[in-house]
Amino acid sequence: MPTYVLTCESTADYPKSFFDARDIRVVYFHYELDGVVHEDDLYQSVSPEEFFGALKAGSMSKTSQVSVGEYTEFWEPELAAGHDVLHLTLSSGISGTYNSAVIAAQGLKEKYPERTVCVVDSLAASSGYGLLMDYLADLRDGGASFEEACAWAEDNKLNMNHWFFVSDLDCLKRGGRVSATSALIATALKICPVMNVDYEGKLIPREKIRTKKKAIVELVNRMMEHVDGGAGYTGKCSISQSACREDAEEVARLIGERIPALKGKVVINDIGTVIGSHTGPGTVALFFMGDKRVD
Repeated sequence: MPTYVLTCESTADYPKSFFDARDIRVVYFHYELDGVVHEDDLYQSVSPEEFFGALKAGSMSKTSQVSVGEYTEFWEPELAAGHDVLHLTLSSGISGTYNSAVIAAQGLKEKYPERTVCVVDSLAASSGYGLLMDYLADLRDGGASFEEACAWAEDNKLNMNHWFFVSDLDCLKRGGRVSATSALIATALKICPVMNVDYEGKLIPREKIRTKKKAIVELVNRMMEHVDGGAGYTGKCSISQSACREDAEEVARLIGERIPALKGKVVINDIGTVIGSHTGPGTVALFFMGDKRVD
């Protein structure tokens, strides 16, 4: 059996029960809500309803990534026990965590020269990041070697497609990510920006869709354009959402209509506190394996 462990960050936006069941270790980001610092502990100490309810009420949330020291403390027990580590980080296109992880891995190599920490920039976020971890757990459990799992992560990470829309621009406005004027106009016209993650792991606006109903359909249309095998897709698919589960369920329903093998099998997760601090409530994100991202 493989003698390596899989690790990731809490920004993979799957529930704690998933990581426990799949034997994936998680290191936590942090967020500060109204001046109080919390761990992004996969909603163990605060519920999604409480967190997004606070944002809707006007609270501000700031985030901070995992430090070099925290990575070192997180991985060292595994290395001391004789395990190699395969770690995927949140996309370098939206966070500096990859650089911190690489520095920590290099430092540990000096102390444990016989062991390896393979750090892979996932170029992914939220449940797309989590979905890559799910695939890697399948490989590990199927007997893939450490080297094979590391190579698969590098070779396939850009095939993880991300498509999402934001229907509430208030948090983006308060965080300075869109101007007050743009947010006001978009709200008045009921515009939902549709975005994806590009080959550099950056968030890229693609369309300005009027009405949430049309944005929901657009996500599914984008999936049909890019998913492996089109209507014959039998791979994994997940959705993450922030305080708008009915919208996510509608996306899943439409997917089931167009891809029969996925009917009733699309996983819906809550967007975590770190990603949610930036998107705010009203975001639905769709993830699946498809065309390699090239722009």
